[in-house]
Amino acid sequence: MIPIISIVGRSKSGKTTLIERLIPELIRRGYQVATIKHNVDSFEIDHKGKDSWRHQEAGAQTVVISSPQRVALVEDVSRDLPLDELAARFIRGADIIVAEGFKRDRHPKVEVFRKEVHPHPLASELENLIAVVSDEPLQMDIPCLSPNDITRVADIIEERVISIHKGVDATLWVDGEIIPLRPFTKSIISKTVQGMVSSLRGCATPQEIEIRVQLRERR
Repeated sequence: MIPIISIVGRSKSGKTTLIERLIPELIRRGYQVATIKHNVDSFEIDHKGKDSWRHQEAGAQTVVISSPQRVALVEDVSRDLPLDELAARFIRGADIIVAEGFKRDRHPKVEVFRKEVHPHPLASELENLIAVVSDEPLQMDIPCLSPNDITRVADIIEERVISIHKGVDATLWVDGEIIPLRPFTKSIISKTVQGMVSSLRGCATPQEIEIRVQLRERR
């Protein structure tokens, strides 16, 4: 899996502003960055009357809009997808995913705190919190950084998130669900598949391998 850092905090705390400043710093360090934004409410990226909107109105569950410059996907879902599933389904070629929101998810988090928004940070309610970005000093057991110290925020993400994910990884999907794997199982699957694929013509040094097996007849 691609390493993920979640930027969390209360509404209007400055999460998006921090991400806007963090992305260029991570890119400057040589990383390809992807982002995932969580919305509590529904949202629309298409406009009424457009061809792709008409496709979905006609009943298509998934609509892909493609141009020479970019591709967009609109897909109906029946539940709020977790970060791991979103990353595995939709993100390719990134070195780090910066997520906005997902405070209940298991991935490492940086909280953005502003005193004028709320008197107390969320820190005590959060799992796997690695730093707080605050507009005033806080006495905490984890680093408390100024919103202007983007370099140090990026340092912590490199040390605590990116570096520990280096090496071979594997993700197993069965019937649309991610199946948790132990590190030993991941290693065995990765090495076995890599060994088989590397022996094929033109596949001597693969960077990413994806295999899909259809076990039922198509209708």
